[in-house]
Amino acid sequence: MPEHYKQAAPEDQRGQWIELTYPVSHYIDSSRQLVASHAIDETEAGRKVVRGERINKRCHIYLPAGYDPEDRTRRYNVLYLLHGVGGDHGEWLQGNPAPDGQPLICHILDHLIAEGEIEPLIVVFPNGRSSHDWTDRSFDFAGTSMLGFYYFDYELRYDLIPYIEANYPTCANISDTSADAVIRNRLHRAIGGLSMGGMQALNLIIGGYRFDSAELVGKRTGEHPGLEPTVRATGLIDLFGYVGAFSNAPTSSSGEVLGNRIRACGHPLHLLYMTCGDADAISFDVYRRSIAGLKEQAGDALGDFYQVVVKDGVHDFHV
Repeated sequence: MPEHYKQAAPEDQRGQWIELTYPVSHYIDSSRQLVASHAIDETEAGRKVVRGERINKRCHIYLPAGYDPEDRTRRYNVLYLLHGVGGDHGEWLQGNPAPDGQPLICHILDHLIAEGEIEPLIVVFPNGRSSHDWTDRSFDFAGTSMLGFYYFDYELRYDLIPYIEANYPTCANISDTSADAVIRNRLHRAIGGLSMGGMQALNLIIGGYRFDSAELVGKRTGEHPGLEPTVRATGLIDLFGYVGAFSNAPTSSSGEVLGNRIRACGHPLHLLYMTCGDADAISFDVYRRSIAGLKEQAGDALGDFYQVVVKDGVHDFHV
């Protein structure tokens, strides 16, 4: 990355980031049930599905330089970036500041856009816990906020994406469910995540396993101390054509599981970008397991597949 990308762009080339509140009707409640306003099969969800009150959640959003809320003719692609297990919707912005104390990710986006590397886009930074206690950042395997990480896909499909695409001028329009629109819309959405968010990008977007507390569901495999697989997520490849997983966390599904889902979903995954540091004691073995056999199982349904290993990289923002 060019060094000047770490510095603020000229003022007229800077985007802005804001925090917004949006309603959520799909989340884990205090009884570990899935609250949903849509009809969701309990066998698919792996738990009881009930009606409940909406909750309000917060996310951050990056708007590129030149964004005009009154201009509904200019349309934007959207990138969703997911945080790690101890973070929240502010992690990408505040967890890795630039030398001037401002969000480094925003400086990078400003320069990429200004120098023509990418088109202007909107970036959404959600809180990845779909739970009644979504502000709880504690690392508790038996907690409902931890369980909420494994059910974020329902919130994404039914709450967050519809909110963004109804309130901002996006290229995609999730309310149009015609076959042609689904094919077109997924070309204008991308999603990536670091650590726990990388797991979500694989397990929930491509389609791997959900997990729950081993203490509550009983020990089955013992592969991940404290957590056990329950049911497979159906995946959201019908919504996203591009996926990134950075230093994907333990509980990420195997490459064979993920590759099979890519092949079976009915939509090609145009890009899968996976990266990890080779000195990452948390994720490197998981990363290797998640890429093993993936391409072979996915076949022609997978387009570009980047596997980037950062020499001496550890579990941090450098990678």
